[in-house]
Parts: sequence; structure tokens; C-alpha cells
Amino acid sequence: QVQVVESGGGLGQVGGSLRLSCTVSGLTFDRYAMGWFRQAPGKEREGVSCISWADIPYYVDSVKGRFTVSRDNAKNTLFLQMNNLQPEDTAMYYCAADGQPYYSAEYYCVNQGGSWGQGTQVTVSS
Repeated sequence: QVQVVESGGGLGQVGGSLRLSCTVSGLTFDRYAMGWFRQAPGKEREGVSCISWADIPYYVDSVKGRFTVSRDNAKNTLFLQMNNLQPEDTAMYYCAADGQPYYSAEYYCVNQGGSWGQGTQVTVSS
């Protein structure tokens, strides 16, 4: 059984930074794309940033140049460094692991699916 556990998040200020972490168990981590998704109240969930098994990242346009996704395969851990936070970044952030191995980051961010964590709230205040 795949387990996904997020940590980090919380309250950030406009222009500030936050870092999210996610540990995954129950799968061969380095074979799967991983992703960060978010859902704001009244909006659909969107793929923010994903990273493929080959360490190739994908970012939604709104976070390009501000967010950085990375993975540590030795520790089964995924990270999201969020810089220059903006109020529109306020959302519940979810970490997820693709359900099928060897897919691309963009494909996973668009199609979602797989195994999900419980989410961690990010609130950006001005």
C-alpha cells in the first residue's frame, strides 16, 4: 500500500518563501513521476509542478521561475521550494505519486491520479 505524507506549508508572506516536503513509501520511488497539486476554495485542483522518474520537471505557467521541484530518491522524498509567494498561491497543496511507472512529469501533472497525501495548507498573507 502506497503512503504519501506531506510536511511544511503554513503561513507565508507575499514575496516570502516556504518549502514543502513529502515522503512516500510502498513503491519503488525512482520509477515514478511525482507531483505537487493544489486546490483553492471554489477552484479545480491543478497540477503545480511534477517531476518525472528521469528527474525532468514540469511547472504550470503561474509558478515558473518561482517554484522549484526536486526529489531525493535515496530518501523517497519530494520537495517543493516556493519563492516569491503570491496571494494566489494560497491553497491546499497535495503531494502525489503516479500510479504507473515511467510517465513524464507533464503527463502526470495534467492527468493526475495515483496515490495522494492528505494535503498541507499554504496561506499567503499580504
